[in-house]
Amino acid sequence: MMENTEKRHMGSLFERLLTVWVGLCIVGGILLGKVAPNLAATLDGMSIKVDGAPVVSIPIAICLFFMMYPIMVKIDFARVVKAGRTPKPVLLTLVINWCIKPFTMFAIAGFFLALFHRWGLVPGTEIVKDGTEVELYRSYISGAILLGIAPCTAMVLVWSYLSRGNDGLTLVMVAINSLTMLLLYGVLGGWLLGINRMPVPWESLLLSVGIYVALPLVSGYFSRRWIIARKGEEWFRERFLHLLTPVTIGALLLTLVLLFSFKGEVILQNPLTILWISIPLFIQTVLVFALGYGAARLLKLKYEDAAPAAMIGASNHFEVAIATAVMLFGLSSGAALATVVGVLIEVPVMLMLVRICLGTRHWFKGN
Repeated sequence: MMENTEKRHMGSLFERLLTVWVGLCIVGGILLGKVAPNLAATLDGMSIKVDGAPVVSIPIAICLFFMMYPIMVKIDFARVVKAGRTPKPVLLTLVINWCIKPFTMFAIAGFFLALFHRWGLVPGTEIVKDGTEVELYRSYISGAILLGIAPCTAMVLVWSYLSRGNDGLTLVMVAINSLTMLLLYGVLGGWLLGINRMPVPWESLLLSVGIYVALPLVSGYFSRRWIIARKGEEWFRERFLHLLTPVTIGALLLTLVLLFSFKGEVILQNPLTILWISIPLFIQTVLVFALGYGAARLLKLKYEDAAPAAMIGASNHFEVAIATAVMLFGLSSGAALATVVGVLIEVPVMLMLVRICLGTRHWFKGN
């Protein structure tokens, strides 16, 4: 469990500043794109190539590692073994995250973005990384898909804390979902992208899981054990974890600046694009939360378990979604933009859901 000082720091920092910082990154990225229009393209060209084709964007991979490592190193995987003592919330979050959420996201985003396309609100096409020309609305749907198959493993710690949930159980669910992502992210992602009639570079998709999930997961596990053995658990929790929080934020914001520096022209030409993408993402978030929270009440879970079980499904692992979209379709793709919009709306929407949780604690037994 995180110490109170770290939790207060994270909660205050993310709750009060992340939305503002994301907004500033959008403005800063667009201005950077105007001042140095070739910068993002140059950075995107810095990649690991396979058979002459760019596969891994080196700048994004570095940024994502520093986003993910501080999250993964917090996880105590020994608790996963003890999760059987409270199976209901763990099973609930697995069902919501992997049996329901990916498909509701695909259905909702597909319906609304296709509708907006028919109405002429989301026009145009783009050339994705493999040279295929696709309609922009399908690219936005692809970004939504990548968000929908990535349950949150970072900000949910903050949402659980703010809603006075069970932090220990939250960490267990984070660990289990991180392990499940290794198995299902690539499979579900490739299948749904194929249904969306997008090119699916399977090698890149599976490689993204290895680089963006497995590498920080393994690094976090072994470095956690090594640091605790050398310095002790108290130093690890009170000193080391505290120092990592600004690293995560800085890496995320730098990634957003890069993305918007390349998408700035598209946004300026069609400033309502973010709104059209936001509508299905907002509906999806509220729907999945309602399903999880309602199911928790039917299962007669304690409020402290119900809140994080619903929160982890409602929020998204946008770090992995952003990096995967960039790897598969390019830094300038509509899919990458859609994942960034997910970051933009998540904080205010999740804070709204936190307030709903706190206002409905009396719905649950023992509260």
